[in-house]
Amino acid sequence: MCESLVHKVGRSKQLEAVADPGLLPLFEDWLDELERETASFLEKNPGAGPADLADALGLSRRGASFLLAKARRGAPSESEGCPP
Repeated sequence: MCESLVHKVGRSKQLEAVADPGLLPLFEDWLDELERETASFLEKNPGAGPADLADALGLSRRGASFLLAKARRGAPSESEGCPP
């Protein structure tokens, strides 16, 4: 459960090194939105592949493949919290 939070912090540190700090929150919000849209799409289309998701969300197939892999790994949401 904490892995998601730790991963997000690590990703933030990497992005801060190469991006304007003002862009980071916008990027993270955009990625969170894409992850929610992917989850919703997969609920309705459980057997969908990268091309299907790419067409539905207007993404590249590479981007769709990334989001599908992440969704199917079952990455826990941050709202689940960390164990005591």
